[in-house]
Amino acid sequence: MKCPFCFTLDSKVVDSRPTDEGSVTRRRRECIDCGKRFTTYEKIENLPILVVKKDGRREAFDSNKIMSGLLRACEKRPLSVHRLETAVEDIEKQVYNSLEREISSQTIGEMVMEKLRELDEVAYVRFASVYRQFRDINTFMDELNKLLKDK
Repeated sequence: MKCPFCFTLDSKVVDSRPTDEGSVTRRRRECIDCGKRFTTYEKIENLPILVVKKDGRREAFDSNKIMSGLLRACEKRPLSVHRLETAVEDIEKQVYNSLEREISSQTIGEMVMEKLRELDEVAYVRFASVYRQFRDINTFMDELNKLLKDK
């Protein structure tokens, strides 16, 4: 593993422990040359899942895009990053557990909305207004009324 400080390719593992319910291994390493320590994470490589966009384009599934959407929707809301990371992990598990090689962006959007509905109603409405492309106040009110009725 390449040292991030001196870029030497030789390091030794000092400590190793499972994280994230055993699907990721955290390794503490020490560079042989400079002696500095750094952390690496080992994760099972999954087969790529393609996201089918509305216009038919396909691109690789990227959970970072989900996280950035959640962060925008939850801006200035009382939600910890840990809860958002857990939501992203849950969505990622759903996507990979579906055993499909392709998934529509609409399906992922619905998964995100479901998680946001559980986490924070204001963030949910923010995300829904962009995702569902509310064109006027009536469609916005329809979504709010659905939210109130489900409560």
